[in-house]
Amino acid sequence: MTRATRFVSQLSTRPPAVEAFADALRGAPCQVVGLDRHPGSLPATRWRADADHSDDALLSRCSGATVDIGCGPGRMTKALMARGVHALGIDIVEEAVHQTRARGGIALQRDVFRWLPGEGRWDTALLADGNIGIGGDPRRLLGRVGELLAPTGRLVVDLSTPGGPVITHRLRLEVNGVMSRRFPWAVVPADQIEALAVASCLRVLEVVNSRGRWFAELGKGG
Repeated sequence: MTRATRFVSQLSTRPPAVEAFADALRGAPCQVVGLDRHPGSLPATRWRADADHSDDALLSRCSGATVDIGCGPGRMTKALMARGVHALGIDIVEEAVHQTRARGGIALQRDVFRWLPGEGRWDTALLADGNIGIGGDPRRLLGRVGELLAPTGRLVVDLSTPGGPVITHRLRLEVNGVMSRRFPWAVVPADQIEALAVASCLRVLEVVNSRGRWFAELGKGG
């Protein structure tokens, strides 16, 4: 076996990131590799907990029928329903959907880039916890979210601290000493959202710094 063949073989035996993420949601310690200079812990424990005060500013801007994109174990979906908001969580990870339902939320195992119920009729879309990074192409993601929203719909999106460009990383998750396959993930600083919104036919309504957490509210018609 040549070195190249052995390398390809090793890559093919690595688990996909969705499996590693599911293990993390079940409680296994998980490291994120490739986001910063050194590996960092995936904050799955926080996601499995209830929404806290740092989430209030995002949740308060969600009204009407709301789709929680990349809902994970359902922290935000559950909190929205507790506020009387009709919310649907979507996630590609089966374990995430199971945990969302177990805590009383409504969720479907779906890829945001494929058909979703209610296309073009959602009042609010939520991209919490850095989920604007999904797919590694925030312009494409924002364009897709625009297709989901009603003409007067709004997008509430978590962002990174201002400063620096939009960066797409190739990340891996490490669980129990096993490294996942790489997957793309984008990081969008708050001061970069205006250009991305315009390019996606959206418009920035507000950029907010609440308790050190940056997020924006976007509308259609950019």
